[in-house]
Amino acid sequence: MAGSRAHDLYRRCSEQESTPSRDDSGQHPSAATAGPGAPELTPSEADHVQELMALSGALFDMPDEGDILRLAMTHIAAAGPYIAEAGYLEVDGHLVPSPANEQIHAVALDRRVAELAGGDGPVDVPGRQWGRILGLRGLERLHGYLVVTSHSQPTEAERCLLATLVRHTAVALSVAVAQRRRLGDESELHQLRQTRTALQRQLISTVAELGYQRAVHALMADVVDAGGGDDAITRALHTLTGLPALIEDRFGRLRSWAGPGRPDPYPEPDPVRREEMLHAVAREIGPVRMKDRLITLVRPHGEVLGVLALVDARDEADEYTVLALEHAATSLSLEMTHLRHLVEVELRLHRELVDDLLAGTDETSAYARSEAVGHDLHRTHYIVVVQWLNRAAEDSFTQTVGRAASAVGIRSLLAGRPDHVVLIADARPNAQALYEAIARQTGTRSGTIGVSAPCDRPDDIPHRYQEARRALEVRRQSRERYGVTFFDELGLYRILGPGNDYRELETFVNEWLEQLIDYDSRHQTAMVETLSRYFDCGGNYDETADSLAIHRSTLRYRLQRIREISGSDLANVEDRLNLQVATRVWKIVLRGHG
Repeated sequence: MAGSRAHDLYRRCSEQESTPSRDDSGQHPSAATAGPGAPELTPSEADHVQELMALSGALFDMPDEGDILRLAMTHIAAAGPYIAEAGYLEVDGHLVPSPANEQIHAVALDRRVAELAGGDGPVDVPGRQWGRILGLRGLERLHGYLVVTSHSQPTEAERCLLATLVRHTAVALSVAVAQRRRLGDESELHQLRQTRTALQRQLISTVAELGYQRAVHALMADVVDAGGGDDAITRALHTLTGLPALIEDRFGRLRSWAGPGRPDPYPEPDPVRREEMLHAVAREIGPVRMKDRLITLVRPHGEVLGVLALVDARDEADEYTVLALEHAATSLSLEMTHLRHLVEVELRLHRELVDDLLAGTDETSAYARSEAVGHDLHRTHYIVVVQWLNRAAEDSFTQTVGRAASAVGIRSLLAGRPDHVVLIADARPNAQALYEAIARQTGTRSGTIGVSAPCDRPDDIPHRYQEARRALEVRRQSRERYGVTFFDELGLYRILGPGNDYRELETFVNEWLEQLIDYDSRHQTAMVETLSRYFDCGGNYDETADSLAIHRSTLRYRLQRIREISGSDLANVEDRLNLQVATRVWKIVLRGHG
């Protein structure tokens, strides 16, 4: 019966709460002036009504659900002699205890709340005569729970006020949730709009970039397809970027320039700094800025074939400039790889033909094969042998010699041998100009060139090849070992070449030098070498001593011992001539033949 009355009072309180009545004076109803059918309120209960009205306004001013629950728990006394034992909020499907909960009851209350599964129910709390777990229900869902106890049984009016507080709290929570959702929706909508705008801008940029890429690629493809070469690529790159474009070979020599500001003459590269620059650029990904230039390497399969660059003194290059440079580098890489392949094929054909000509081959085959590679073998030829210090005749050095020969106007067949490069030139070559050109390209003058006598028939080429090697060897054994020597300028040394009877030469050398050679062998001295240097220096004591790195007095002593050991008189013209010839034969011919 009491429960029925309490339920009726709760219903009526809810109705009154939604449309509170006022008396004629405009004041809230008291116990003496309550409307018909309302429970009679004591003065204390009327005060609770006033407090509850103020609390209700505060609850609706709170934007956060946690703050609303804490405020309702803190001011639970506004509804009567109640104690807020605990509060729970529903978060992502889980009931989360409020920090204001009484810790001593936390475990028991959590268990009891979970048992209710969304309903209301009584709760036993030690030291409390009355206790209820009340759901905070909104229109759409359960927001949480409020656990309330009292030391005494609440009156019907107090229960009515508590029900009103619970309802106001639940509605305030619903409002806060709806507000948060609305703000979240607005924030999400704003973020979506920003994302959409960013995507639209990105799409526009991507479309523009793709269009630019297609234009660059199409232009470079047309250049390569047309076989335009270096000049066409630099012109296209200059047109696309507005910046001067240039191509250098691996060694830093200019191959092509498009645009204003071309240096004249173009700076001669420093080999050491060039290598340092290539290594620095190779360590990076993509184009690299070096002073006023934006540089990228042309290196198919890892081998550097050249450098493509833009002159950008004002640092104006943007991503489109870089894109154009990279596409141009790709096109140039294809072009240089193709040219490199053609050069390698040509070198192979030349090498095979040269190898056969140097070894000896029939004239009919020689003429036909030389014509196939574009060389006229019917002309008078000279054999040129090139040897450079610390430069094996691998393809790179062979190509260096080939470029140098072309630069000085030497038309030739070319091939690399184990320790030298051979050219079969179709006219008397300007060998000194060739030497200077190779020295510039290699950065060192430590090289020797030997040139044969003229050759009128392919059958003579093997013999002329030996002459060129003899000229080179004589040069290497002379005081000035680096430079150029023609066989037809050797004079006496021409009779010391291959094909002569080594036994006769050995007999001649032994006749004049045998005692000195034996003495050097027994005593580990250098009497023969000293005598050879003495003749090379024209009998000058100071030059001879310097070339041997000995003191002048030591040289005098050695020459005196040479006179004593050999029994020859260096002042005698006949003895002097024979001794000089013998030392040259010993040094140039017999040293390598046992």
